[in-house]
Parts: sequence; C-alpha cells; structure tokens
Amino acid sequence: MKVDFKVIVIHIVILAFTPLLSFCQNDVMKNDWANLKKYDSENKELQSNISSNRIVFMGDSITEFWKVNDSSFFDKSKINRGISGQTTPQMLLRFPQDVISLKPEVVIILAGINDIAENTGPISNEGILENIIAMSELAKANNIKVLLCSILPANRFNWNPKIAPAHRVIELNKMIQSYANKNKIIYVDYFSQMVDDENGLQKQYGEDGVHPNKEGYEVMKSIV
Repeated sequence: MKVDFKVIVIHIVILAFTPLLSFCQNDVMKNDWANLKKYDSENKELQSNISSNRIVFMGDSITEFWKVNDSSFFDKSKINRGISGQTTPQMLLRFPQDVISLKPEVVIILAGINDIAENTGPISNEGILENIIAMSELAKANNIKVLLCSILPANRFNWNPKIAPAHRVIELNKMIQSYANKNKIIYVDYFSQMVDDENGLQKQYGEDGVHPNKEGYEVMKSIV
C-alpha cells in the first residue's frame, strides 16, 4: 500500500507528543486539553478484544449525546467516541488512541461545529478542513474506511450568541463534501434532511438549535 509521506509524518508527530500533552496545557483545561483520559479504560478493554466489524463514531457532543438518547444503538461493534465541546484539533490529537488503536473497519467523523463556535479560539474553515483531512488520512493509512458527515444545520449558538454560524456551516459542508468526492469517501448528508428555511436545525429535531433530540437522532440513524 502506498502511503503519503506527509501522513506518516503527521502520525509520528501525534504519537510522539500525545504522552506529553498532559504536561503542556494550562490550568483552565485541567492539564488534559484533548481529554485524552476520558475513554482510557474503555479503550484498553476494547484493545484486548478486537472485533472484526467494529465502527467508531468520532465527534463532539452531538456524537456523545447520541449514546444518551439512544443507548441501544451503540454496542461492542459500534463504539461512541464523542466528547462534548471538542473542536477538530482536539479530536486530531486523540485520534490515535480513540480510533486507530481500536482497529475498526470504519470510522464515522462528525466534526466542526465547535470550531465555528470558537470553543478553542478562532479558526478558518480551511483550518477545520485540514484537521478533518488529517484524521481521514490517518485512518486510511491504517486501513480504516472513512465516512465523513456533514455538520448539522445551526444558525445560532446559545453559548456564544455573537456568532452567526449558518453561512459558515453551509460553506464548510461544501468543502467537506468536495474533499470526500475527490477521494472516494462516503459523505453522510445530515444537513439537507434536518435544515429549516432559516438554515437552522428544524425545531422538531432539536430545541437548542444545535443538539438533536431523540427524533433528530432517529433521522441521523436512518441516514448513516
């Protein structure tokens, strides 16, 4: 298998620096900026019992809360690795241990909304896409099939009301889809099935404008 040299470099750098992260973060993030320890014990258990048809869902609160709203959907073959509030650089840092080390057949990546909300500071759509691409290339280099998800529609953030995200969400989804199409990656389009006429999340699918409710997750499950 031919692997891009840049992918190898990215992988080596992430693996080299991951053990040092807890010593390099500020007090606000409690010395674990990427929350590397969250799934540590669960990962160790899964690593000792590798499943041949494992799927990992990688993401932020939208992924993490899916398990809360529909616990029966996730089992030993469908692994939830969402962490609330996370942005793509945080996900990229924990990708080796929360995805690659579990040796899944497939990873489903849903990421980017918290970057637009500036949870870890300002970042361009190009920067967000670069992080998503890095995760995708790392997965492919480890023989893991990638599915890339559209960001769900959002036209407001209750926790950061000064930001109007609708236009950036639409543009970033176009960029993700373009990359997926060019690289023969499946693009999972949640956006078009859940958007309202103001480019926000339909109220029947989520009350706060960002996070799906039970009905919203049913729609997502039917799509993915």
